[in-house]
Amino acid sequence: MSIAESLLPEFDQEMAATRQLLARTPEAEAAWKPHPRSWNLGQLAIHLAMLPTWMVVTLQQTELDMNPPGGSSYRSPEFQSTAALLALFDESVRNARAAVAAASDQDFMVPWTLKNGGTTVFSLPRVAVVRSFVMNHGIHHRGQYTVYLRLRDVPLPSIYGPTADTPM
Repeated sequence: MSIAESLLPEFDQEMAATRQLLARTPEAEAAWKPHPRSWNLGQLAIHLAMLPTWMVVTLQQTELDMNPPGGSSYRSPEFQSTAALLALFDESVRNARAAVAAASDQDFMVPWTLKNGGTTVFSLPRVAVVRSFVMNHGIHHRGQYTVYLRLRDVPLPSIYGPTADTPM
C-alpha cells in the first residue's frame, strides 16, 4: 500500500467530520469571539475551510513563506456566509484529495520548509508535514471550533463518538 493510499481514508473521514461542523456555522454569530485575543467565529471557520489547501502547497512546492521578504503576506478570505464557506471547503478538499492521490511515495519524502519572513520555522519530509502541519493542525482547530459552537449553543455532531447532542 502506498503512502497516499494509507492517508486517503483518514483524510476523507476527517474532512467529512469537519464539514459537518462547518455546516452548522451560525452566520449571525460570525463576529463573535470567546476572548479579545481569539479569532472570531467566522475567521476560525475560514481557517478550517482553507487548511486543506495547505495539502496542495505541501505536495506541489518545497517551501512556503507566510510573509516573504519584499512580497505580500498571506491573507485569508473573509467570512461571507455558511454556503460560501462550504463551497470554499469543498473546493479545498477536492484539490487536496487530488494532490494526495497523485503523490508518489518519493514525493512524500521530499523535504518541505515553512518560513516566516525568510526565517525557517521548520523543515520536515512532506509526509510529516501532511500529518502535523495539515492534518493535525486541522483537527486541533476543529476541536477549538467545537468549543466556539458549544459556547454559542449550537448542537454538535458526532465526530469520534456520541456527543450530548447526538447520542448514538
